[in-house]
Amino acid sequence: MARVGDLVDHFRLACENAAIASDAWRGKGDGKAADGAAVEAMRATFDQVPFDGRVAIGEGERDEAPMLWIGEPLGNMQGNSDALKVDIAVDPLECTNNCATNSPNSIAVLAAAPRGDLLHAPDCYMDKIAAGADLAGEISLDAEVAWNLEQVSSVLDKPMSEVRVVALDRERHAQLFSEVKEAGAQLHLMGDGDISAAIWSADPTGPYDLLLGIGAAPEGVITAAALRGLGGVFEGRLKYRSEEERERASNMIEGDIDRLWRAEELCRSTDSVFVATGVCPGYLPGVEHVDGGIKTTSQVIDVVSGISERIETVHR
Repeated sequence: MARVGDLVDHFRLACENAAIASDAWRGKGDGKAADGAAVEAMRATFDQVPFDGRVAIGEGERDEAPMLWIGEPLGNMQGNSDALKVDIAVDPLECTNNCATNSPNSIAVLAAAPRGDLLHAPDCYMDKIAAGADLAGEISLDAEVAWNLEQVSSVLDKPMSEVRVVALDRERHAQLFSEVKEAGAQLHLMGDGDISAAIWSADPTGPYDLLLGIGAAPEGVITAAALRGLGGVFEGRLKYRSEEERERASNMIEGDIDRLWRAEELCRSTDSVFVATGVCPGYLPGVEHVDGGIKTTSQVIDVVSGISERIETVHR
């Protein structure tokens, strides 16, 4: 029986092509051009994939995005009753500004799952908590910051002064920053890129123990797929900046739109994959120009098996 994981090489190529396309604009100060190049390259690759695909999370609604808009059909088997039906959550260039300034952690990234198994997340904020497998069942977004930090310290058997918390550097996190510092934990700030930060937090050899704070909701769904595969912790709750955002969420999501979402509820199938390719060096090496071609480095996480691989490819 065909499964989403059978298409992972196609999905990796889509991310690799998007990364290479955006690399042409790396450090040139034009994030819009870099993002446009990534979108076009990823979309063109999807045209060759043998599946009946659909964008569940993408570049926005149809009127605002010429490609990879929410609901856009993908693949070369549209209408084929035997085709594998797949939903895709994509960010062809995560950290657009980082690519423009050649700063760390710009990536091309996607998650794929059977049709209907990725939360159709609106373009709003999400409060998030993420950590590695050792902390599964030990921390919660519903708990106080201080309690979560005590749990991390206890479970990982390290003094509070060595507990490493990462968050996006945003004014909205002023209270969070204060609580982390008051508890005595280390606070590490990132300008952008909480997908990278969450995966680093889930990696026992990574630079962080815990991700906290508010980031984009669509990236939260992509992160959930990755952390399901890694066996880590991910929880999120949607946050709204306006009544319009709340109303849009209500139209997109059945049930309680203020609920706590766990990774297995944001990405509901184990037949799911996460793929990311580095553009600028960071959690993944960036695109490299080498003798004979261009080298990319990708991370591929197969949720059902829990296997995570780093794959280097030289494109001639």
